[in-house]
Amino acid sequence: MIPFVDLKTQYLSIKEEINTAVLKVLDSTQFILGQEVVAFEKEFAAYCNTDYAIALNTGTSALHLALLAAGIGAGDEVITTPFTFVATVAAIGYTGATPVFVDIDPVSYTIDVTQIEQAITPQTKAILPVHLYGQPADMQPIMEIARRHGLTVIEDAAQAHRAEYKGQRIGSIGDIGCFSFYPGKNLGAYGEGGAIVTSNPEYARKITMLRDWGQEERYHHVLKGYNYRMDGIQGAILRVKLRYLDQWTEARRTHAAQYDELLANSGVKTPTVMPYSHHVYHIYAVRTHQRETLQNKLHEQSIQTGIHYPIPVHLQTGYADLGYKPGDFPNSELVAKEVLSLPMYAELSARQIEIVSHAVGESV
Repeated sequence: MIPFVDLKTQYLSIKEEINTAVLKVLDSTQFILGQEVVAFEKEFAAYCNTDYAIALNTGTSALHLALLAAGIGAGDEVITTPFTFVATVAAIGYTGATPVFVDIDPVSYTIDVTQIEQAITPQTKAILPVHLYGQPADMQPIMEIARRHGLTVIEDAAQAHRAEYKGQRIGSIGDIGCFSFYPGKNLGAYGEGGAIVTSNPEYARKITMLRDWGQEERYHHVLKGYNYRMDGIQGAILRVKLRYLDQWTEARRTHAAQYDELLANSGVKTPTVMPYSHHVYHIYAVRTHQRETLQNKLHEQSIQTGIHYPIPVHLQTGYADLGYKPGDFPNSELVAKEVLSLPMYAELSARQIEIVSHAVGESV
């Protein structure tokens, strides 16, 4: 079987370092936050070229607190895309604000920057672009629009660790960047985890309090906060794995190049890398009108695949109250019907990619 993601192989490759790091935390008994989390925050901020990183329990919490730090609340609107994991939109709702959708560009699958300005109203307070599958959104026009209208830009970088836009690290371009360390991510914890990066000291201060019950110091609750703290063990694990992220990213990019070559005449559409983008291939998604057939045939050959994402958020039953209907965002809806994610992880072998590519070519 060729798995979609192989976390076990990656763990075995760094097992001794991971086990040592975890045991160090157990010996210290600093199970919540603690020295390992503080050290990870410093290292991750430096990695993202920002002044601050605040470690959290999930990427969803990162989005939530980023919005709160920016002053987003009831009656406000936040512009984002419906072709994303639901957490992007859920976090907006947590603040009491309303998500306003803009369709995706049909080539990059990220937000169509030509449609953003027409979606802005007097209630708009922020733009939340999603760096989907590891490819950055087109940040320069987004930032220009935001500055013209006095809007905050919050980057959803949950799938874009180490990605770059015109040479700038993703997460450092907007006002705040939000990362997830869910185990399957390019930089994944061994449990839940997330972080915010920013160079704004006031945002950093507010988010640091909000993640820990709004405390400025112990039992002094300046804000109504949350229990969004990172575990010490996850901080220690992420410190180890961060040292390998460049290596793993280049492996993903090499794998993607091999897929591109082998699938060139296969009948499926391979990912398009935008000229401004340093793509990090969290997901390698191909497109085909025969997705179900292809997925079933690959499954028969013991090749695991995924679909990211089969139903855009505006058509999800849980978000029917937003009032959108089929046809409102045609690019998102079409792409959602056609994308299929092939196996992609740093430890994937060239032979496995050959097998997958051959099977795809034989199945469409």
